[in-house]
Amino acid sequence: MKAIHSVPENVLTADASLPPSLALAFAPVHKLAMGIAVGLVAGLLVAGVTAFQVIADPANGPELKLLANYFYGYTVSWRGVAVGGFWGFVTGFVAGWFVAFVRNFFLALWVIFVRARAELSNSFLDHI
Repeated sequence: MKAIHSVPENVLTADASLPPSLALAFAPVHKLAMGIAVGLVAGLLVAGVTAFQVIADPANGPELKLLANYFYGYTVSWRGVAVGGFWGFVTGFVAGWFVAFVRNFFLALWVIFVRARAELSNSFLDHI
């Protein structure tokens, strides 16, 4: 039976004595999953705000028509709900994927730096 806080099999650890919670903290973020999650939230947010603007037509509402400068084919209409949802997903996916990539990259650099510093701090006589 697996423990609740066990390390997933796809997470590679160099040291078996590393606590599972620490191994999960340094596990890389899945870029595709992060991109899809952020993309869905961004797409639903843009589509929802556009739908609210179409239904309620508030007097002091945000100027959503300015999104047409960034999202090709966007208008504040029912068609714009679909177009805005699509472009919101695409934009969110790219942003989420990039954030996960940058996080994984800098975490890997930091781990390499810490390991190298630890190796260099060991005395030469420790290796004999």
